[in-house]
Amino acid sequence: MSIERLIVTASPHIRSQDSVPRIMWNVVASLVPVVVAATWFFGVSALLQIATATIAAVLTERATGKGGAIADGSATITGLLLGLTLPAGFPLWMTALGAAFAIVFGKQVWGGLGQNVFNPALVGRAFLQAAFPVAITTWPSPGGGFFTLHGDLFAFPLTHPLPNAVTSATPLGLLKFEGKGTGITSLIIGNTGGSLGETAALVILAGGLYLAWRGYLNWIIPVSIMVTVMALSAIIHFVDAVKPDALFMLFSGGLILGAVYFATDPVTAPITNLGKWVFGIGIGILVVVIRIWGGLPEGVMYAILFMNALTPFINRATQPRVFGTRLVNAA
Repeated sequence: MSIERLIVTASPHIRSQDSVPRIMWNVVASLVPVVVAATWFFGVSALLQIATATIAAVLTERATGKGGAIADGSATITGLLLGLTLPAGFPLWMTALGAAFAIVFGKQVWGGLGQNVFNPALVGRAFLQAAFPVAITTWPSPGGGFFTLHGDLFAFPLTHPLPNAVTSATPLGLLKFEGKGTGITSLIIGNTGGSLGETAALVILAGGLYLAWRGYLNWIIPVSIMVTVMALSAIIHFVDAVKPDALFMLFSGGLILGAVYFATDPVTAPITNLGKWVFGIGIGILVVVIRIWGGLPEGVMYAILFMNALTPFINRATQPRVFGTRLVNAA
């Protein structure tokens, strides 16, 4: 009689076929239609902007990260997302600097992939906002032909860029500072001034649905953000009709892009379902408060970064009781 040996190994014993690189490259694939939409409105300037951010992020990852780190696709995602948060005419040397800052100070100083507290792309965007506030808030108008270069893309480093394109305010800026509204159709299509990622909300939502279908995105966070923003905006608009309504708040600015691609970052978002609801609702409240009563027309970036900082505390407060244990009465 033969005796079979029982082999005991560490858990987990059932493993998913999805790896980190596979998930990351699926996210990259879902962003391709968003890049195409940005190119449709802003032409070659959009491609140059996004390509510069992506190449700079990948090269910085190669110079500062561990061997093989580029293959996981995380640096590519950081570059793509950072590029989508910038105006089409933003000088490319500033874009490269922001991408390098995002990788070094948004990721590597924390220990690399999976250790960072804040979303790296938003860290780079926040740095550029603080360092170059005028250039990053100069919004070229969409259109002008595919080969039209917006702004002063090829400005020499450390020189003052000379805008050479027709500029326009964002819908949020128009409403906040001039009291002018923007048609909901233009907001949904994306034919407005703003960052590259403020175009084609429906395309961004389609990318989010694809990631959710593949199981790479938890629907709780984007849904909680959007529902919170719409509900609060509707209440405030009902009380004061001068304030923007729910649909305007939903489709204007970078809310859709932030809710789908930035807030859902699995490294910087809570791990519990209850924590995800708290996280998303918190972001939604902050966005509405900043947009309506803050000094800036947009608040998505700051809202997400602030809630990123609270993620460890949210995880601790919403951690479920371990199965098989009893609650201990502190009294």
